[in-house]
Amino acid sequence: MLAVVAGAAGYLAVVDPNQPGHYPTCPFYAITGYYCPGCGSLRMIHALTHGHVAEAFGRNALAFVTLPLLAYLWVRWAVALRRGRPLRAGILRPWLIIIFSVVGIVFWIVRNLPAGHALAP
Repeated sequence: MLAVVAGAAGYLAVVDPNQPGHYPTCPFYAITGYYCPGCGSLRMIHALTHGHVAEAFGRNALAFVTLPLLAYLWVRWAVALRRGRPLRAGILRPWLIIIFSVVGIVFWIVRNLPAGHALAP
């Protein structure tokens, strides 16, 4: 799994998603003209691989702040797999999942409003 993520990040580092024609357009954006919660994530990863942290945050703030949580969950999964133990829910409490879902939906709506233009990719 780590090799796949590293390979994808390496590809994104080399092939700039800011240049048209390299990656498909977000289907939600193509159909509606509105940004989905994931829009800008490829450009965020491209900016991160080049050390441009502020630019990465500006491309997709929600995905950016979620990266440490994803890294933590991946490490927990890898350690549990290595030890041959099942992965316990731990941080993934139902109320946290609901809160994150609500934050994601609010982010999705606000980034498409004129007042939330700063959250657009």
